[in-house]
Amino acid sequence: MNTVELLQSLIRIPSVNPDNDPGTDKVGENAISEFLADLLSSHGFDVTLEEVFPGRPNLIARCPGPNDRPRIFLGPHSDTVGVSGMIFDPFCGEIKDGCVLGRGASDTKGPMAAMLSALIENKDLLAELPIAIDFVSFMAEESSQHGSKHFAEWHAEEYIFGIAGEPTSLDIVYTTKGSLWMTLAASGLAAHASQPERGSNAIMSLARSLDHMNRKLTNRLATFTHSVLGHSSFNVGTIKGGTRPNIVPDYAEAEIDIRSTPSLYAEGGAEALVRDFIKEQNLPLEVVSAHENPPMETATHDPIIQQLLKANPQSKLVGAPWFSDAAHLSNAGIPSICLGPGSINQAHTKDEYIKISDLEAGHHYFSNFIQSFKSHPLS
Repeated sequence: MNTVELLQSLIRIPSVNPDNDPGTDKVGENAISEFLADLLSSHGFDVTLEEVFPGRPNLIARCPGPNDRPRIFLGPHSDTVGVSGMIFDPFCGEIKDGCVLGRGASDTKGPMAAMLSALIENKDLLAELPIAIDFVSFMAEESSQHGSKHFAEWHAEEYIFGIAGEPTSLDIVYTTKGSLWMTLAASGLAAHASQPERGSNAIMSLARSLDHMNRKLTNRLATFTHSVLGHSSFNVGTIKGGTRPNIVPDYAEAEIDIRSTPSLYAEGGAEALVRDFIKEQNLPLEVVSAHENPPMETATHDPIIQQLLKANPQSKLVGAPWFSDAAHLSNAGIPSICLGPGSINQAHTKDEYIKISDLEAGHHYFSNFIQSFKSHPLS
């Protein structure tokens, strides 16, 4: 099966992340992991499925050849975002106007197919190289990254480098922002809406606080800059509260998103900054929950990055404002980057697709990389 046919098969195996709004009951990574296990085992890879949550495994496929070599891995994630609002069958895998359609075509089954095709094409060479190049697929990247965290906890010492499969237009994303998702709540006093003065409106209290944060905290975040990533940012993503229009609401909450630069993370991180700001400004807010992910910055002189550039000189070193598994891998001591065919602009869209020309370019890119170790051993 060629790269296009492989991608079609991957898309037709639903692997939707069950968190937030999946838009389908076809959730979880088990089916696609079993498909990958059968595929890679048939080509001589030593495959292990490590269950992170019930029915939601990581897959680790060790390439043929000696085990006493330095190891790196190609590591896309196996889950996709939800399918609500898509304008065609999200699992169709159809070809139209030179593109493969379907959820995950860009993010990140397209990069996955390109990586797999290159590995399978070079399976005999893999056994002879001075470096082992494995395949890993991570569950749950699209929500809490439990897959990469689990892998980093148990396998960090086995690998000298990781390439997280993402649609980067085949540029090498060596630095990304971190992220903070925090739920903030305001409390009030319920009353009949005909006598609002007898109550305290939690929605209004929350709205005023968020507006204050948007004006003041945003300015503070802007002082944490990076030469490639720009500055840290603030967004209010959701807000909810109240039960009906004729009751003064006694509770409201909002979810905020902060994208943090390495300098902010080095100063204690976004969560600590927000908590200090709330206390300093005496805002009537309670932190209900907070989940912070680290930024990533891998040294561009790393030998694997230099090998990628040697094998594919057209590739550029770039940064990205989004978050991926690579940050958790790097944070655990595995220098990592994001890399793959396709554009991030097509990820998560209602008509997700990848151009066949981009997909095939990705296959050739990774094949060139694998073959480069034969003519240019790692220095």
